[in-house]
Amino acid sequence: MNREELVAAYTSPSRHYHNLAHIEDCLGALAHVENLSALDHEILSAAIWWHDVVYDATRSDNEELSARLAEQHVREDIRQEVGRLIRLTKTHDVQPDDRLGAILISIDLSILGAEPARYDAYAAAIRQEFIHVPEGDYRAGRAKVLGQFAARPVIFPDTAFATRYDRQARENLARELASLR
Repeated sequence: MNREELVAAYTSPSRHYHNLAHIEDCLGALAHVENLSALDHEILSAAIWWHDVVYDATRSDNEELSARLAEQHVREDIRQEVGRLIRLTKTHDVQPDDRLGAILISIDLSILGAEPARYDAYAAAIRQEFIHVPEGDYRAGRAKVLGQFAARPVIFPDTAFATRYDRQARENLARELASLR
């Protein structure tokens, strides 16, 4: 899979949020992360590019399939780590000593801490990706997912992201949860 095919995957008409703009936002967030070695930056960039390359809202194995594709296409010396990081995006759970995992997951979740209008556009885009799900089922499922994030003592495992986004993320989650009831 070359760069054009990678971009094509993210520009599929069924992608309303998990698209090229999401990747660009993630890469933009990565650009503000301090104290990364060149290798760590390369690993995180690759993980960002590949983490949602497979995205089908009717499947539960997107992260695994994305990780496998990445492992087939990134440089051999980083493929295991890139695959591991991508697999973390299924649960967004990170071990306390996993700095790269904390950064990737915080980047991926940073939309939760966006300004309200941008967050609302994200929420609407997610609904479009799950348009095949009946409204009542969607509301229940979305509320469950958002409730799990809201219940976490730490939403963003990277301290810098937590400092920047936690308060706004909790406000956004509370607002969307209230709208789902």
